[in-house]
Amino acid sequence: MIKSIKGSLFAKVFLITVVMLLCISLLVFGILAWLMPRTYSNKLNTILDQRAQNFISELEQVPFSDSGGLFDQFLADMAIHSAALYDSSGHWVALPTKEVENGWEGTNVAMAVDDSGESSPVLSNQYYFSFSDGSDRYTLVVYGEAEQILELQQSFARVFPVILIMVSASALAVSWLYSRMITKPVLEISRISEKMSDLQLDWRVDGQRTDELGTLGKSLNRLSRSLSTALFDLQNANRKLEADIEQERKLEQARTNFFSAVSHELKTPVTIIKGQLEGMLLGIGAYKDREKYLTRSLEIANTLETMVQEILTVSRLESAGTDFKKDRLDCVQVIKSYLSETEDLIAGKDLQIQLDAPPSALISGNKLLMEKVFSNLMGNAIKYSPQGASIRISVRMQQEQMEREQMEFSVENTGAHIPEDSLPRLFDPFYRVEQSRSRKTGGSGLGLYIVQEILHQHGSQCTVCNTQAGVRFSFMI
Repeated sequence: MIKSIKGSLFAKVFLITVVMLLCISLLVFGILAWLMPRTYSNKLNTILDQRAQNFISELEQVPFSDSGGLFDQFLADMAIHSAALYDSSGHWVALPTKEVENGWEGTNVAMAVDDSGESSPVLSNQYYFSFSDGSDRYTLVVYGEAEQILELQQSFARVFPVILIMVSASALAVSWLYSRMITKPVLEISRISEKMSDLQLDWRVDGQRTDELGTLGKSLNRLSRSLSTALFDLQNANRKLEADIEQERKLEQARTNFFSAVSHELKTPVTIIKGQLEGMLLGIGAYKDREKYLTRSLEIANTLETMVQEILTVSRLESAGTDFKKDRLDCVQVIKSYLSETEDLIAGKDLQIQLDAPPSALISGNKLLMEKVFSNLMGNAIKYSPQGASIRISVRMQQEQMEREQMEFSVENTGAHIPEDSLPRLFDPFYRVEQSRSRKTGGSGLGLYIVQEILHQHGSQCTVCNTQAGVRFSFMI
């Protein structure tokens, strides 16, 4: 039980308040029980002294023999218990009255026995005077009734148990209400602090109080909102950091895979060139025809040079990021310029070019990089289209929100399709639908990968799909 009390603020405040109220109540009762009889005794003593002084003044004006009536009248007063007369030698003198045959001696506060046998307190005062018929000094001792003092004391004693019960009940009730009023906000704040330690911030302190506890509650509410906002921001930052770390991990893995693929792709042409050169130097078999195999080695070297240039382009893209110069360029003029440069190849394959474009289409981007995007996409369409096929090139301008325009570019070559399972991998580095196509066209396997990287850095993305007539590549910027 002691541990329970020590561990409960309400119990400690309740017990302390009960003890304090009981002690204060009993102290007040004790002071009243001690002070009121004394106060009443002083009042009675003042009344007795006043009447005795008046009586002495009357005695000094009459002779001793004629004072009996005054004594009878004085002793008949309800406030006077008795009186005793002494001469100058201290001897008792009988009072000249028939009502009282004997006097009695008393002390300052004496106890007399009444008719019921109970003792009651009396008050006494002594006075010095002389009768008018002589010069002898007499001493008059007057005893006053003080039975009310005893009754008052007895009344306090009789009501003490009732007062004690009432005070105890009141102390318990008041202590309970007081303890609850004082400890309730403190206990609520304690409960809230436990929630705060567990980072549970979905609580609010009642803000109706205007005292110090109310101020503390409002401060806790502000702290809760601040912590909730900070925790939310921290969680968002953590999620963003995790996403960045995951993205960086993917990029690092992509780099690793890319350079692994680069090593493999570079190894093949180097091995071929090395084998052909050794065969020609040693004059083995067909390699004696050096002119033929030197021509083939030159073709492979050209392919290797193209591949190295593409790899360098990828490296520059990764190192530059989006921090490159942007220009306003007319993509229609870029398309027409490339078609003019490849006119011989188009004519050699008897390809039909259909260009659907406005006179001008301005976009914002890096001129060299965007020229590479258009040349790679249109170059692939030209290279991989069969003899006599058609190539449709479309440029359309679309009005977007906030008066921004977007350009949609698409190129579709007919007469050939790509397997559906190969479409998602077309933009992977060194991926080829058919390995033989690389040998026929001299492709590096990096063209579409570079296109996608450039468009990503311009906030766009290239998509590919099979159409009814062929394959369509498109993007918006």
